[in-house]
Amino acid sequence: MILPSDSRCVGILGGGQLGRLLALEAARLGYDVAIFCPEQDCPASRVAASSTIAEYENRDALRQFAMNCAVVTFEFENVPVSAVAEIEKIGVNVFPNKNALDKSQDRLTEKNFLNSIGITTGSFQEIDSSTDLEKISMAKGGFLKRRRFGYDGKGQIYVKNYRELENAWEKLSKQPAILEDRVDFAREVSIIAARSRNGQVVIYDPSENFHKDGILRNATVPANISERTSQAAREAITVLINKLEYVGVLALEFFVLGNGEVIANEFAPRVHNSGHWTPEACNVGQFEQHIRAITGLPLIPPRRYHDVEMSNLLGDSIREHIGLEGYTSYGKRAVKEDRKMGHVVTIK
Repeated sequence: MILPSDSRCVGILGGGQLGRLLALEAARLGYDVAIFCPEQDCPASRVAASSTIAEYENRDALRQFAMNCAVVTFEFENVPVSAVAEIEKIGVNVFPNKNALDKSQDRLTEKNFLNSIGITTGSFQEIDSSTDLEKISMAKGGFLKRRRFGYDGKGQIYVKNYRELENAWEKLSKQPAILEDRVDFAREVSIIAARSRNGQVVIYDPSENFHKDGILRNATVPANISERTSQAAREAITVLINKLEYVGVLALEFFVLGNGEVIANEFAPRVHNSGHWTPEACNVGQFEQHIRAITGLPLIPPRRYHDVEMSNLLGDSIREHIGLEGYTSYGKRAVKEDRKMGHVVTIK
């Protein structure tokens, strides 16, 4: 267990809004936080005890950063696995582990892994070359997605036929991709769990999520699903988090079919946008739970006190919510269209 009195920091790779919210929670628990990211004046660095501005490939900077940390975590899944490995070389633990990070960074690897542990996904086909493209069979529309570096709808294009698929492949610069069959779902849900160093697992209630243009707009709890569907989601994330030997908070997203069955979409090895309601509606939020997990503090079984809705604030919409009840800012300087600038949580 790492105590708040330890002179070393909790290190976070990444300086965005999730790093900021983690840093604020770590500070509340008594820990100093050190941020490592390439950007100057990032949202997380302005609430942390110290910051290192360097590229993730800078081994010397990574080692110097890690030497001042008791444990390191990351706030987004595109941190290079090599950066985590470099930190581990000097004997500093990184949670979650690089196995979870590696599997989540490639959509093909991720889906194959989920299927291998008994978690069903939608059908998909691999496209790594023009030869693969020629072999594709299209019975219905689907999403062509880059295998790496896609988020919030970026790096993916919906296609209805083979001609559109060829054009989409060109737009993605012929990068390795997968074609996911369109899933006829009734709703989208996600579920968040945390696992401690000693294998304790705690799970939050599933949220029902509404996306537009690939960006999460609202997460509502309780989700409009049956107890059977909720239990299936809980069982799937329990299998996943244990198979990964995971430490920290993890999110798993699903499509819910008309018959109530769940089809996994993807998982995120980090605190998650669809869990931003947890601090206001529960006895313990996802950010505190993550800090507890990585530092070795006992996890707290979550209890939800309220029905709740979390709404993302994109671009200029943040201006009309500043200072209102349930409002959280991400501390970003530049306001951009469709950029997540904050969120608001409404208790029902």
